Parts: sequence; structure tokens; C-alpha cells
Amino acid sequence: MLEKIMHNKINSLFRCLKKYLYMTLMLLLMLPAESAIAEIESISSAINKAGRQRMLSQRIVATYSQVGLDIQKKKSKRQLKEAINLFEQQLIELKDYKPAGPVNRQLKLVDELWQPMANILTQPVSKSRVIELRKQAEEVLAASHRVVLMLEDESGTKAGRLVNLSGRQRMLSQRISNLYMLQSWGFNSPAYESDFSSSINEFRQALHELKKAPINTAKINKKLKKVRKEFSILEKSTLQREGEFIPLMVKMSADKLLVITNDITYEYNELAKQQVAIR
Repeated sequence: MLEKIMHNKINSLFRCLKKYLYMTLMLLLMLPAESAIAEIESISSAINKAGRQRMLSQRIVATYSQVGLDIQKKKSKRQLKEAINLFEQQLIELKDYKPAGPVNRQLKLVDELWQPMANILTQPVSKSRVIELRKQAEEVLAASHRVVLMLEDESGTKAGRLVNLSGRQRMLSQRISNLYMLQSWGFNSPAYESDFSSSINEFRQALHELKKAPINTAKINKKLKKVRKEFSILEKSTLQREGEFIPLMVKMSADKLLVITNDITYEYNELAKQQVAIR
């Protein structure tokens, strides 16, 4: 009897620990080392946040699809709302940082493209609307990427490029996730399959480039090893038999990748600040 009680208590503690770890993961995801919601004080921070906008365009589609697929529905709804709010907040911050000039004009274009996407997101999640949502998200992604490139050119530092590149890995983790979710939801177009394969290959190539960066610290190299391990798990998770999908496993793996790549982007951001300071 005592053994059974102890067994139940251990199981209860384990469930609580799992819940705590999951909540911690999500907190790290939306509130990284450099606070997601904070005034932009440097060009590298602007690159980081503009790059995060790319990721959020893809994460919104991923979490929207997760709600539609009933994957941890309550949590997915919360994550979707957080991603929407963070995108809108950071867009304001970026426009405040660049109140005029070419970058500001590009940010205004992002804002214009965001509105149709935001309108879809005010309506209930629906399979009939997700394709239009992704179409709009692709336009927001392209326009946001242009902002990053403009800011990278302005920074003129090697670390600034690495902030962009590692930040793009965040986006690819969520792009891979949303394309897998769409296929799990029954959308099996050749275009999606092509985009999925391209995203996998682009992530792998960028990881190879980041590993070779001469300015990498021991901390960055250690985190890049973790990325390689998690990316291998993600790849294996997506190799399902025809008609068989494991979206929860892919979501968890993609989110782990997002946390680590976000941390690496922060480290490159700090290096970029140092490079600017000594110029």
C-alpha cells in the first residue's frame, strides 16, 4: 500500500516537473535573454528584432495550424496570441527606431502587408482560411527580410551578418514546423513539399556556415553543437511513412531549435555591439 502511494506521488511530481519545464521553455521562447519587448538601442538589436519578425510570420502559421489540428489546443492558442502581440509590438519599436528614410518606408510596407494577415487572425481558426493566411505570411516574411538586409548593410560588421544568419535559423525552424503542420492538416501540394525540402536544406547550409565563423566563442560553438543534435532529431521526426504524421513531436523539436537559435542570435548580437563600439 505504501509502495503504491509513493509511486503515485512520484508520478504526480513527474507530471508537475514536465509542466514546469514546458512553461519555462515557452517563457524562454517568447522572452529571450535580450527582452523581446524593449527599446531598440543599437543597430545589431534592430537586426535581431527585425529578424525575429521573420520568425513570427512563420510561427503564427504554425501555431494557427496547431490549433486547427487540436495539438495542445489551449497552449497553442496562447502561443498564437503571444506571437501576434509580439509582432505588432516589435513593428512599433522598429518604426520608432527608424522614424524616417528607406528602412522606415520598408517597415510601412510590412505594416500594410500585415493588415490582411491580422484581419484573418481576428476570425476563428478555420481550415478554409489557413492557406490565405500562409500566403499573406509569405509576403510579410519577404518584406521583413528586406528590412533585415537593409539594417545589415547599415551595420557594416561581420557580426551583424551573423545576427541575420542565425536569426534566419529561428525563422526556418518555424517554417519547417508550419509546412509540416499544413501537410498534417491535409494540404499536400507539391509547392509545400518543395518549400519544406528547401527549408531543411537552407537550415543545414546556414548551420555549416555558422560553425565556420571565426568570431565564434566557446559558448556559441557549444550551442551550435546542440543545434546540430536537435536538427537531426527534427529531420528524423519528419521522415514519416506516407499518410503518417507526428505533428506534436515535430512541434516540440522545432520549438527546442527555436530556443537555442534564439540564444545564439543573442550571443552574436552582443559580439556585434562590441564590434561597433571599437570602430
